[in-house]
Amino acid sequence: MFSNRVLQYYHQLSGPANLPSQIEVLNPYQNTYALSLCQQFYDKYYSDDQSRKILFGINPGRLGAGLTGIPFTDPVVLSDRCGIPNHLNQRAELSSSFIYEMISSYGGPVAFYARYYISALSPLGYVSKGVNLNYYDLPNYKILFESYIVTQIKAQLHFNIDRSVAFSVGKGKNFDFLCYLNKKHHFFDAVVPLPHPRWVMQYKLKHKDDFIATYIAQLK
Repeated sequence: MFSNRVLQYYHQLSGPANLPSQIEVLNPYQNTYALSLCQQFYDKYYSDDQSRKILFGINPGRLGAGLTGIPFTDPVVLSDRCGIPNHLNQRAELSSSFIYEMISSYGGPVAFYARYYISALSPLGYVSKGVNLNYYDLPNYKILFESYIVTQIKAQLHFNIDRSVAFSVGKGKNFDFLCYLNKKHHFFDAVVPLPHPRWVMQYKLKHKDDFIATYIAQLK
C-alpha cells in the first residue's frame, strides 16, 4: 500500500553528508512519537494503491513537519483538520494554515490526499542557531544537495507517483532547482510552480483567497 511505502521510507531516512558543522538536521522520524503520528496520518489517508501527483515543498520547519513529520501539517491542523489528537505544542504555523485552508476549499483532506501526496525537495529540515534554514540558503547548495535530492525523488517515485506533472510549492529557487533536476533526470513530464504559502501569509494576506483559488485551478 501507498501508506506502507511512505512509512518505510521515513523509517530509513537520513540527512545529506558533508553539511557544514554548524547546521543541525531536523529529522522527526528519529522520534518515536512523531513516527506514531505519521503512522496514524498515512494509514488514514493513504491505505490504498492508487496513484497520486506530488507537491514538493522546500524542507520542513521547526513548527510544522519538523515536529509532526507530515509535510505542511502542524500540530494544530493535525488535530483539528485531520482528526489526529496529539500532545505536541499546539502552535499554528503559517504555511500549514494556508495549505489546510486550500485543502478545505478543495473538498477536505480525504478528497485531497486521495489524489495528492505532499513532500519536499529535502524531506528533512535544517536549523542554524535556532533559526529555520531553507536548503538553498546554504552556500554551494547545489553541490551539497543535488545527489541527495535526486536519491530522495527516485525513492518516492516508487510509492506510485503520477509522473505526468509535479508541483513546486515555491516559485523561486525551489522551482528552479526542481526544473534543473528534472531536465537532467526526466522524472516528470512537466513541473508547475505554485506560490509559497509563507510568502502569501506574510506579504499577500489580503489576497489569500485569490492564491487559494490559484492552487485549486492548477491542481484540478
